[in-house]
Amino acid sequence: MQPPVHRPDRRENQMAERGDESLVHTLKKVAAVLKQSEIPFALGGSFAVYAHGGHSSDHDVDFLIREADVERSLEALVAAGFVAERPPEDWLVKVFDDGRMVDLIHRPIETPVTEETFGDTVIRPVDAIHMPVLSATQLMVHKLLAFSQHYCDFARGLPLARSLREQIDWERVRKETQHSPYAEAFLVLLDRLEVVPEAGTQAGEGTP
Repeated sequence: MQPPVHRPDRRENQMAERGDESLVHTLKKVAAVLKQSEIPFALGGSFAVYAHGGHSSDHDVDFLIREADVERSLEALVAAGFVAERPPEDWLVKVFDDGRMVDLIHRPIETPVTEETFGDTVIRPVDAIHMPVLSATQLMVHKLLAFSQHYCDFARGLPLARSLREQIDWERVRKETQHSPYAEAFLVLLDRLEVVPEAGTQAGEGTP
């Protein structure tokens, strides 16, 4: 089945409808600096969901970079006018653009970002700029493995699962999250809600 002709515009409209125009502008500035500095990166978080044509209840700008590139990334972004911050958490750093925050994550879900991470991306347009975006499957894995006894808001995962379900490899999601009881509970919920495709169905991650 052919994708809708104007889907990239629809993605941009979804962002605009949320009042995220200023965040999109900041996102584009960060991506441009990282590209110009030849620093590998991938867009993650809610804007990655939008870039795939999906929905998210979160409101954030996340980029994945390698730990080895953290210092170089901060230097380049500070030189471009961003303000850097090193939070107590040791798995990310932050930059600010007129108060708008961007997370630069080098160890999501306690797993270092590697070349393999960047291999699990799809080039998508974000407000007319093409950039590597974390795959729908990996976004779902990250969302599920973020659930814990301290944070287990399934309502934040449902929009992602529902809107991108055809792009997600659910067998891979089950395999990579099988050690988490919280992920297992969420997948049971998806099954009861008939969100997850039938067993054996392969998702088309490359589908726009």
